[in-house]
Amino acid sequence: MKVLVYGSGVIGCYLAHVLCTAENDVTLLARGQWKEQLQQNGLRIRHHLQRKTTLDRPRVIGGIEEDAAYDAVFAVMPYNKMQAVLEPLAAIHSPIVVLVGNNMSPAVMQCEILKHSVCEKQILFGFQATAGKRDHEKGMLICERAGVSSMDIGCLHGEADDSTRSKLTDLFGKTGYRLNWQPDMEAYLICHLAAVLPICYLAYACNGDLTGSTGKQRKLMRMASREAYAMLKAQGIPILPEGDDQYYAPGIKGAVMQLLYFGMAKWKTAGDLIACEHCRNAFEEMEMLDEKFEKVLARRPELPVPNWRELKAQMPDWDAIRKQYTKEA
Repeated sequence: MKVLVYGSGVIGCYLAHVLCTAENDVTLLARGQWKEQLQQNGLRIRHHLQRKTTLDRPRVIGGIEEDAAYDAVFAVMPYNKMQAVLEPLAAIHSPIVVLVGNNMSPAVMQCEILKHSVCEKQILFGFQATAGKRDHEKGMLICERAGVSSMDIGCLHGEADDSTRSKLTDLFGKTGYRLNWQPDMEAYLICHLAAVLPICYLAYACNGDLTGSTGKQRKLMRMASREAYAMLKAQGIPILPEGDDQYYAPGIKGAVMQLLYFGMAKWKTAGDLIACEHCRNAFEEMEMLDEKFEKVLARRPELPVPNWRELKAQMPDWDAIRKQYTKEA
């Protein structure tokens, strides 16, 4: 099948790799120096944990081609840049468009695409559990993932129809890549930030290096997420994936999460690829997501989140973060 991956960061490139492995006709949209490297050298990915390097040769383009048609489109962009690509996505002839990544405005984005679409489209939202960074000197991408990875995916609200689910499942063939269908992706994307933002806060508090974190800070991180999940429950927001909040509560799952935090702190390479690299390079996205999530927390001001507030207070303010990481870039 013909597939377009709109965006060539870590997540988009790994997604393109899996789709190529499943023998689809894959087009990857990229920009600038990275586009040139992809066209010259192909899509080279160093899979860190798996200790292997793969090479794929998707077709690489720099912009939407007029009258091009695809069986599916995956738009993989940071939240702060997704708004700018909604009009181009609406102009693409494709029955399925999946917006992949953090998103606190999914309803608005869906409405905008459908309002200007040149054809009937099914809009879905997804989140893929991969991380890593580009290595421009070597012209390759370094990817951190567990197994073949997967994508949590679904409609804004309600279940995707059987035909759409079947088409998307067929895209990934026998690669082992899983599609975990969720019943309410708007709720899922809100819940995801309850888990992610405390990691972000601690990464910034430790100047982009989790090896400098203390056991007390890592416990505070889990307690902050626990408070946020409780706040979401109090607002009637379903916890998705179901039961995810248990990883921040007392018990075996909570201990597993605390161990994962410990591993991220003590194994610098993993901590960088999983969290810190993204915080350094996507600080604009993280600031926007933080601002949006604060509005969710503010809906129930009578319910305090002291651990959340204590952890967040340890990081620099967003003005200082912008100055630091803009200068480093």
